Amino acid sequence: MARSKQNILIRADSSFTVGTGHIMRDLVLAKQYPEANITFATQELDGNINHKVLEAEYTLKTLLSNDINELDTLIKKLKIDLLIIDHYGIDHLFEKQLKKQNPSLTVLSLDDTYEKHYCDILLNHNINADAKKYHNLVPSHCKLRCGRKYTLLREEFFREKQKKVTKTNSKFTIFLAMGGADTAKLNIPILKVIQKFSHLNVIVVSTTANKELKTLQNFTKNKKWIQLYINSQNIAMLMKKSDLVICTPSVTVNEALFMELPLLAIKTANNQNEIYKFLKRKRFNTLKKFNRIVLFNLLRIYLGKI
Repeated sequence: MARSKQNILIRADSSFTVGTGHIMRDLVLAKQYPEANITFATQELDGNINHKVLEAEYTLKTLLSNDINELDTLIKKLKIDLLIIDHYGIDHLFEKQLKKQNPSLTVLSLDDTYEKHYCDILLNHNINADAKKYHNLVPSHCKLRCGRKYTLLREEFFREKQKKVTKTNSKFTIFLAMGGADTAKLNIPILKVIQKFSHLNVIVVSTTANKELKTLQNFTKNKKWIQLYINSQNIAMLMKKSDLVICTPSVTVNEALFMELPLLAIKTANNQNEIYKFLKRKRFNTLKKFNRIVLFNLLRIYLGKI
């Protein structure tokens, strides 16, 4: 008798305020289970990218809230074997209660900030992740998957890294990625600093989850030195054409370092603290918060304009 497929439920959200990173990295993680039945459980929050789940041909179930009973009902209905949690609004008590109500359920929790979890597998895929820091934060039976070995990178990055650089011009090109939702509203302020250098090109990547997208489109309109890409499927290719990455201390850091590109990271949220501190220790250029003058001076250094 053939073994039935594993049923996996991925619990994550995206929105104008949450951003898009959780869903995007979970779509990469989902590909590690090609033989499983995979369902995403998400809320219909303003600015969500739930359409990405459907485009990837996974099943999408809409939750009305982040209530534990609603999720528990779905787990039982779908006969879930593995629950993947990628959500800052779900803590170890929530996870422990779910395990109590579903004794055979395996829980895999994603974490970026060394929080306490009650799970069977803990995944911190950031390059700075230190398994030792989870001592006393997870159950003794928990399997730790931490660091570069587990970094979630889309297949496009592996393909593009093998290709020769195909820059179409000789101008210094900056890849600007302040998050799919740009929750700190920094794209335009950064571009205003960059425009003081007349010989630069900028590739800006954003998504429809960006609440300020129309304003950004208006700002970049008729500026030939800016190329704006919305919901691009070719991030690795665009990054490879660049000479410098300006981003938040987030998943994009993993991607930039994999592509062996110089980077400048600007912290915009508390959940970026660990990657920010790691980059600072490693002497990468970082800004604890956006500062026009500091950014301008750093760009002068990058361009040899001292």
